[in-house]
Amino acid sequence: MAEPTGRRPSAGDIAPVTPRGFATRAIRAAHRIPIVDQPPTSVPIYQSVTFTTADAAELGAVTTRQIAGYSYGRLDNPTVAAFAAAVAELEGAEAAFAFATGMGAIHGALGTLLSSGDRIVATQASYGTTRAQLLNVFGRLGVRVDFVDVTDLAAVEAALALAPTRVLYAETISNPTIVVADHAALAGLAHRFGATYVVDNTFASPYLCRPLELGADLVCESATKYLSGHSDVMAGVVVGSASLVGRVRDFEVDTGASLDPHAAFLAMRGLSTLALRMERHSATAATLSAWLEAQPGVTRVWHPALASHPQHATAARQLARGGGMLAFELAGGRAAGEAFIDSLSIPARTASLGSVFTIVTHPPSTTHRQLDDAALTAAGITPGLLRCSVGLEDVDDLIADFARALAAAGSVTTPATSSPALGEPARAEPTPV
Repeated sequence: MAEPTGRRPSAGDIAPVTPRGFATRAIRAAHRIPIVDQPPTSVPIYQSVTFTTADAAELGAVTTRQIAGYSYGRLDNPTVAAFAAAVAELEGAEAAFAFATGMGAIHGALGTLLSSGDRIVATQASYGTTRAQLLNVFGRLGVRVDFVDVTDLAAVEAALALAPTRVLYAETISNPTIVVADHAALAGLAHRFGATYVVDNTFASPYLCRPLELGADLVCESATKYLSGHSDVMAGVVVGSASLVGRVRDFEVDTGASLDPHAAFLAMRGLSTLALRMERHSATAATLSAWLEAQPGVTRVWHPALASHPQHATAARQLARGGGMLAFELAGGRAAGEAFIDSLSIPARTASLGSVFTIVTHPPSTTHRQLDDAALTAAGITPGLLRCSVGLEDVDDLIADFARALAAAGSVTTPATSSPALGEPARAEPTPV
């Protein structure tokens, strides 16, 4: 009886050869594809780099995307494609393409659009590694980078009018200062000046905000965070129109930030509970923020659900909920922040965000360690600023733990260094870099 090959028959098939040698039989036996007539309830992990085709012509057509299919893992993978398609549906996008990390996704989106001599206007309040990528990678390659306070629409308009601009870049909720960007207004300005509007939506997730529906052209997500939600996988994704995402895919094929299929499987598992988790994250963060705002030794708290937040009205109009991220400033400065973190018993002393467990970090020494004191001040990041990713623990337990940590931080008398309020940086024209 002919041995199954694991692929559909073709008129171009030659007569099968029955192998006799042990090594040949072992290889064929270990790669024989099982026949499954019952559809699985979870997307299978296609842990394969290569895929067979009926003949050389089909292989060429699949590789060059003349017909749908798979040939090589760097070009695409069924599990990875299923994850990207699921995110596209949740984001309200025509298409999506997945990357190995969130920074890979940002690099893919911006690298697709920017060339030497181009200009990008980017939010002053941004993730430290994003800022470093803009300056140290794209800046070194001849891209002009100007930073602006995206909450000051007049300043954004002035920045766009200053010189031709290829990209306007913003974060839905900024890392770590919780500045909320008005996507509808920013997209309108970008398009009026011929720029492409690119958004990092990681802090919000598509459950809270879908920037494409508000006018954005490309949206990046670090799926490491809320999309997967369990701190056990790294992934990123870019969503947008089919034409733009097709260009992003071509860029990734040439640069190689491919997502592993097992990581795609884990990230896809997280999507199923995204709504439930974001509701709990948001509710607990709102309660914890209101409690912190009333505590001595806390000079200010930033969470979109608080009436005191500078962009509270924008958040109420644009976000489904306030989200799970908050920031607060301690009167004792850096030393108080360190004492607070070291006194916590529930949050682990670790990095990242968007997980089932609460994480408290000190941005000047972690996420924004690349910035010098002047850049930190310009971004509204004070020495005593703490960023909190609120997890799924019971809120009463978190409040009790935070109360003990505040007591410990209160024994520190180092004064905080003054700086602009978060979301309210000094008004100035963007400085070319």
